[in-house]
This record gives sequence, C-alpha cells and structure tokens, in this order.
Amino acid sequence: QVQLVESGGGLVQPGGSLRLSCAASGSILSANLMGWYRQAPGKQRELVATMSNGGTSTYSDSVKARFTVTRENAKNTVFLQMNSLKPEETAVYYCYYRGYRDIWGQGTLVTVSS
Repeated sequence: QVQLVESGGGLVQPGGSLRLSCAASGSILSANLMGWYRQAPGKQRELVATMSNGGTSTYSDSVKARFTVTRENAKNTVFLQMNSLKPEETAVYYCYYRGYRDIWGQGTLVTVSS
C-alpha cells in the first residue's frame, strides 16, 4: 500500500506564490508517476501537472509557464511551485501517485484571495 502526505496549502493573494509538497511512503514502485490534480468548488477534478520518475512532465495548458512540478526521487517526494496564482485557481489540490494503481492524497486547500 502507498500513502501520500501533502503539505503547503493555504491562503495567498492574487499574483502570489505557494509551494506544495507530497511525500509518498509504503510500497513504492521504481517506475511511477506522481503529480497534482485540483478540484474547485462545483467543478470536476482536473490535471495540474505530473512527472514520471524519469523526469518527464505534463502540464495543464492553463498553468504552463507559471507552475513547475519537480521530484526528489530518493525521498519519493513531488513538489508543485505555483506562481502568479489567480482567484479562479482556488481549489483543493490533490497529490497523485500511479504505480500498480492510482492513489490519491487527502488534498490540501489553496485559497487565492485578497
């Protein structure tokens, strides 16, 4: 079993930055995918960014050039640096792991508001 622990959410003003972290523990496959999804109130969960253990990243078009996903494979940790945040990006951000199956974190709330 794989467990995910997220941290780093909170309140930020429009145009501000936040950094999310997610540490995976348990039966981690050497080949895996980790990343972030988000779900805004009343909307479906959507991809933000993912990165394979080999370093291949995928981004939603809406966050390219503002968000950066990175990994520290030795610690099974994935990060999301979010810059120039917009109010409409207020959402619960979920850490995601894909090994034998999809695993989700509990989510961390990011609120972008003045």
